[in-house]
Amino acid sequence: MAEFLFKRLLQAIFVVLAVTLIVAFAVRLTGDPALMLAQGAGSVTEDDLVRIRAALGLNEPFLVQYFNFIKGMVTFNFGRSFMGGTPVATLIAKALPATLSLALASLAVSVTISIPLGIAAAVSRGKWLDQLIRILSLVGLSFPNFWLAIMLVLFFSIFLGWLPPSGMTDFSSFIMPATTMGIILTATNVRLVRTTMLEILQAQYVMVARSKGVSEWVVLYKHALRNCAIPLVTYFGLQFGGLLGGIVVVERVFNWPGMGTLAFDAVASRDYPVLQAVICILSFLIVFVNLLVDTAYGFIDPRIRRE
Repeated sequence: MAEFLFKRLLQAIFVVLAVTLIVAFAVRLTGDPALMLAQGAGSVTEDDLVRIRAALGLNEPFLVQYFNFIKGMVTFNFGRSFMGGTPVATLIAKALPATLSLALASLAVSVTISIPLGIAAAVSRGKWLDQLIRILSLVGLSFPNFWLAIMLVLFFSIFLGWLPPSGMTDFSSFIMPATTMGIILTATNVRLVRTTMLEILQAQYVMVARSKGVSEWVVLYKHALRNCAIPLVTYFGLQFGGLLGGIVVVERVFNWPGMGTLAFDAVASRDYPVLQAVICILSFLIVFVNLLVDTAYGFIDPRIRRE
C-alpha cells in the first residue's frame, strides 16, 4: 500500500506541474494585464506600460515567471493579485472553503436521492415505478443548471421569500445552490445505480441470500449495494472533482464567494497570479480525490486490499 501511495503521489506531482504549465502559457494569450490596469488612467504611453509590466514582473521571460510561481507554490506564496495587490493566498483561503462546502453539499444531496431511487428502479424493473424514475432522470438531464438555479431563486426567494437569493450566510443559503447541482447530478447517478444494481441482483449469492429468508432490505443494502460500490465510488469521486471546477455558473447565479467566482473574475481582469493559483489548487484537489477513491477500493473489496 505504501508503494502504491508513493507512486500515485509522484503521478499527482507531475499532473499538477503539467496543468500549471499549460495554464500559465494559455492565460498569457488572453492579453496584457498592463493594459487592463491602465484603463481609465487617461493617456498612457508605452513607457508607462513598460513600467507597469516591470512592477508586475511581466518583463521577465516566460520560463522565469513560471519557475518563480512554482517556487512560491511550494511555500504557498502565490504572490499578489494584479488587481488590488491582495495576497493570492488570502483570496484562496476565503474562496476554497466556500467551494468545498458547496461541492460536498451538492454531492450529498445527489447521493441521498440517487441511491434509493436507483435501487427502487432496479427492483421494479419494467414496472411503472421504474418507468417513472427513468423519465424523471431524463427530465433532470435536460435542465441547464443556470435555468434551474434561476427558477429556484424566482420561486423560493422572490415568490415565497423562504430562502436568501444569493450569498453565503447560514445553512439556508446552501439549500438552493446545493439542490441545483444535486438534481443535475442525480439525473445521471440514478441511471448508474439502476444499471449496476441490475447486474448485481442477477448474481447467484443474491439469490442464495433470498432463498435463505434474508430480509429484502439486508439483501439490497448490505449485499448488493456493497458489491456495486466500486463503480459508484469511482463515479462519485469523479463527480466531486468535476464539481470543484465546474460550478462556476451556479456560483455566479447565487453570488457564491467560491473558487469559480474567483477564477471567473481573474480571467476577466487577466489576473495571472490568481488564475494560476486557483487552477493549481483545484488540480491538486482533483488528483487528491482520485487518490482517495483508489485507496477506498481496498476498504470496499478485501480482494483488492490483498492484491
